Amino acid sequence: MVEKTDHSSFWPSLYDPIRNFGARVADWLSPASEASGGERTYDISMELPGVSEDDVDLTLEGNMLTVRGEKRTHEERKGDTWFFSERQYGAFRRSFRLPEDVETQGVTAHMKDGVLHIAIPRRKLAPKASVQKINVARR
Repeated sequence: MVEKTDHSSFWPSLYDPIRNFGARVADWLSPASEASGGERTYDISMELPGVSEDDVDLTLEGNMLTVRGEKRTHEERKGDTWFFSERQYGAFRRSFRLPEDVETQGVTAHMKDGVLHIAIPRRKLAPKASVQKINVARR
């Protein structure tokens, strides 16, 4: 008797590394960021050297802050022989899940020296109910 092999469980795992490669490259190329929190605000800083303020788009949907943008080339020099180029151009996107105590009104952002600074106000949360331990009785 010939046993039938189910290839559907084999093939997806074979292609998972290739399928996830694009997401991994995007993460690797995404701008370096820092996030911190103070009493009144959460602050996010993102390195965007060579990116114009006009090429940055910030959106806040619920508690998800998304920064999109593009670094564009400014000139093309014809006839030059390039030995190497380590500069990166192209679109980027980075999302941050914000804590529940953010105040979505009043978020501000500015660029200074190639760094995007985002300030997100915090609000006071109602105190959470205390946790009670309940014993289980034996019958």
